[in-house]
Amino acid sequence: MIKLNNIIFDLGGVLLDIDFNRVKKAFQNIGVSDFDQHYSKLQASHLFQNLEMGKISETDFYGAIKKQSLTPLNDEQIKAAWNSILRDFRIESMNFLKELKQHYRIFLLSNTNSIHLKEINNLLNFQLGVDQLDNYFEKAYYSQKVGKRKPNSDIYHHVLEDAQLNPKETLFIDDTNVNVEAALKIGFQAHLLLEGERIENLIYFK
Repeated sequence: MIKLNNIIFDLGGVLLDIDFNRVKKAFQNIGVSDFDQHYSKLQASHLFQNLEMGKISETDFYGAIKKQSLTPLNDEQIKAAWNSILRDFRIESMNFLKELKQHYRIFLLSNTNSIHLKEINNLLNFQLGVDQLDNYFEKAYYSQKVGKRKPNSDIYHHVLEDAQLNPKETLFIDDTNVNVEAALKIGFQAHLLLEGERIENLIYFK
């Protein structure tokens, strides 16, 4: 059996609880009735993909949402609706990362955006007294900073090259099947984290 030396974690649905129904309702409440056709766990429209790859600014994003809304909106309303997808960090899982870091090289690979990342760090500070999510990892790779996003293979190759990892010695953990399948094709070990599963209970770490 190949020795496991590295672990790459997804964020939402793995370390941080997210709620797609909640964000859908929040956008419906501000006049964007078809939000789920633009963004869900399984797909994202060009607008949201561009936001997650850093190709458009927050101002551009807010402007596009205003055009889709049936009612006049301001930036703060849109930001609040968009951030409503974020719930709580999984405290036990976050604490477990500290233990794993003593035995493995650990990394984060997340499809996210500048709006969410600010709120994520606010939540982290409030719940765990830690200023930056990056502090838990050797390096955190955010889609909007590297200009690539899962499940496209280029973002996986970027991490492998940048961190000098052997995919066969690397476990990738994500809650979305298409992302896991993409990692497996490249040669990673990979685990689809199911609803109710927690990283601290996975057999790899027993």
